Amino acid sequence: MSLYLRPSELQEALAALAAAPVRVAAGCTDLFPATERAALPGPVLDITGIAGLGGISETPEGLRIGAITTWAEIARAALPGGFDMLRQAAREVGAWQIQNAGTIGGNLCNASPAADGVPPLLALGAQVELASTAGTRRLAVAEFLQGPRRTALNPGELLLAVHVPKAAGAGASRFLKLGARKSLVISIVMVAVRLVARDGRTAEVALSVGACGPVASRLPAVEAALTGLPLADLARAIRAGDVANALSPIDDIRADARYRQGAAVEVLRRAVADCAGALA
Repeated sequence: MSLYLRPSELQEALAALAAAPVRVAAGCTDLFPATERAALPGPVLDITGIAGLGGISETPEGLRIGAITTWAEIARAALPGGFDMLRQAAREVGAWQIQNAGTIGGNLCNASPAADGVPPLLALGAQVELASTAGTRRLAVAEFLQGPRRTALNPGELLLAVHVPKAAGAGASRFLKLGARKSLVISIVMVAVRLVARDGRTAEVALSVGACGPVASRLPAVEAALTGLPLADLARAIRAGDVANALSPIDDIRADARYRQGAAVEVLRRAVADCAGALA
C-alpha cells in the first residue's frame, strides 16, 4: 500500500484499514503535535476525501454529525438549545485555525481527558457510529472512551459519525471551562449542563465533567438530586460531597486533585445557574 492514501469511497478506506495498520488522518491538529519526527510515519490514511463523513444532518432519530465535521462548522450550525453547550465548546477548541481544521471525530479518537467536545456529547447522550469491513456498530460515547488515549475502536474500525437523539435538543445548555488563562488553554476543569423545565421545575438534568479524571463522566447521582427541584434552587442544591463521589480528580502540572474537586463544584453551580436563568 502507498505511504499516503486518500480514498474517495468509504469501502476503499475500510479495505485499507483491514489490510494493514495505518495512521488515520483528518484535521491533524492532534496528530502532528504528537509526532516527534519531521514527517508522519506511514502509511497514512487521509479520510477527508470520503463523501458522507462530514456535515450535520437530520435523521429519523435525531442529528448525525459526520466524523470529519470541523469545530468551526459546529460553532456556526443552527441547532436547538440543547446543543448550545456543544457549540460553545466548539468555540473553545484552540484558536480559529484549529477550529477550522480540527474535527469532532479526531477529538474523540484522540481520547484526551481534557477534550473539549466530550462533556457536551456525554450530556447529550451521544453515540458513535463505527464501521469496518465486517459491518457497523454503535456505542455510547461513555463506552467508547476507555481511558487516556484509549478507545473501544477495534483493529480495522473507523469512526464514521456521532449520533444525538432528537430529545436531547430540548431545553437550555451551557459549557464552561476553567483554565490558567482566558483562552487557548487546556482545561483544569470543564463542565457541560443541559436542563429541561416544566412549570418552573426541572424535568430533565444532564451534567458532565471533564479534565478531572482519566475520562470525562456524567454525574447521575447529582442529576437525580436536582430533578424536580424549582429552578431557583438548583445551583445551591449541588452538594460538594455528591460531586466528589462521582469524580476521580487527577494531579498534573495544571492543578492538583483537591483544587479540581472544589473547582468542579463551583463551575457546575455557575453553569446550572446560567441554564436555570435562561429557562426561568
